[in-house]
Amino acid sequence: MGKQSWKPGNMLNPVPAVMVSVADEAHRPNIITVAWAGTICTNPPMVSISVRPSRYSYDIIEKTGEFIINLTTEKLARACDYCGVVSGRDVDKFAKTGLTPMPVEHVNAPAIAESPVNIACRVTESRALGSHTMFIAEVVGVTVDDEYLDENDRFHINDANLIMYSHGEYFALGKYLGKFGYSVQKKKKRKKELLVSKLQPSGSAL
Repeated sequence: MGKQSWKPGNMLNPVPAVMVSVADEAHRPNIITVAWAGTICTNPPMVSISVRPSRYSYDIIEKTGEFIINLTTEKLARACDYCGVVSGRDVDKFAKTGLTPMPVEHVNAPAIAESPVNIACRVTESRALGSHTMFIAEVVGVTVDDEYLDENDRFHINDANLIMYSHGEYFALGKYLGKFGYSVQKKKKRKKELLVSKLQPSGSAL
């Protein structure tokens, strides 16, 4: 088994497939599917999305300076794909997909009510990189579905069946492997092992 050397290209997979909702100055809403999206800073919380200038939502984001990132789930996968292949110039995507526009604080763009997490963003900088322009934005508000909150208000986002995008295809998230830092976490002794160690005489010879 060997390795092949390929020309430069975007092979960073998988990536999130998110629906970005916007509204123009006349408050007409639209949804665009974006795969080039990510967290870029923790404090202040900042994200980026990259959009082709030819996309209908591009001018809306340029003029309004705001958008909402809506996380997608298995139930939203078909709508997510639809919003990525049909232009908002031609159809009302909220009406066609049956998704519900939901007002949120801080921005005029509507969130998607069916999404478990809505991240309201305000653009701080845009960079024309080539095929895409990257919009760097500060997170100004987050809305979450309380269906995924437990009795202690802990948010279980991984119960929402989020999806990802890899090399032109959509996938559901796989099995649980571990939490951050598990590779260096000390293993806890099981109760049975602790009980045996307590009962064993301290002076016993092995």
